[in-house]
Amino acid sequence: MCTCIAMRKGNFLFGRNMDIERSFGEMVVAVPRAFRMPYKLVRGSERRYAMMGMATVQEGVPLFAEAFNERGLCIASLRFEGNAHYFPMQRDGVYNLAPYEVIPFLLERCETVLQAVCLLRQTRIVALPFSPSLPLAPLHFILADAQNTFVAEPRSDGLHLYENRAGVLTNNPPFPYQMQRLSDYMHLSVRQPRNTFSAELPLRPYALGMGAMGLPGDASSCSRFVRAAFLLHNSKKGEGAAHLFHILSSAAVVRGSVITASGEEEYTRYSCVIDPKEGAYFYRTYDDLSVRCVRFSETEPEGTQLKEYLLG
Repeated sequence: MCTCIAMRKGNFLFGRNMDIERSFGEMVVAVPRAFRMPYKLVRGSERRYAMMGMATVQEGVPLFAEAFNERGLCIASLRFEGNAHYFPMQRDGVYNLAPYEVIPFLLERCETVLQAVCLLRQTRIVALPFSPSLPLAPLHFILADAQNTFVAEPRSDGLHLYENRAGVLTNNPPFPYQMQRLSDYMHLSVRQPRNTFSAELPLRPYALGMGAMGLPGDASSCSRFVRAAFLLHNSKKGEGAAHLFHILSSAAVVRGSVITASGEEEYTRYSCVIDPKEGAYFYRTYDDLSVRCVRFSETEPEGTQLKEYLLG
């Protein structure tokens, strides 16, 4: 479970809730331009952009949940249980990428979403885990910059690419259904409702906010998608990272409110907001709502070694 939002009200911002039952060793990781990512089946780019985001580092390799590069391209991966499909064999003439390689592969070489989409049209995602101890995670991806947002979903018939005008991604079901379902809520409004029930009954609102009655409030991915989209598209313009954190809070999962099939508590372990213009990665954790920040200016973009920032 996760919620991701691309917001263009004032400066472009990219935010994400990580909903998970336990730590995956997450830390903020900065990757300099000279670092060489050890891809399994493709060569890295000769000219690389620096990137930064939340990751676990395994055997010296960052496995990103979400990240952005110094040119302003942002990408996040979200669970896509039961729908994600990875091919068992590589194919000649395309980029054969393991799922965990998608984010760094695109960020090290692309400046924009449209450039990344062009590469994804030539990409085949193959069933290659990082190691035997790290099984494949079923994923789909959201890509955003100051102009465009796209979703990439690996399915059994290939990699599907969708323009995302809602600016939101959660988990299942596939993205086209999520967008279609927004029509079920097209009657919602931030304004007070008027009586269309009956001209014969003198019905009036008795409280503020009744125009949005019916907005789903549960933690399912469909409901989080609708709720985040409604608040994103009706929120005040010109707000910054704090405002996007408020929208993410509306889709956050409270510890103990969702129990997995194995009996574990799934909750919003951290939330982050990326401000590409400022080169800033803001984050806060479930147990500490103080917002912390790591900036590209604090890193060493010309270096060769990863720079890791433990969550404070």
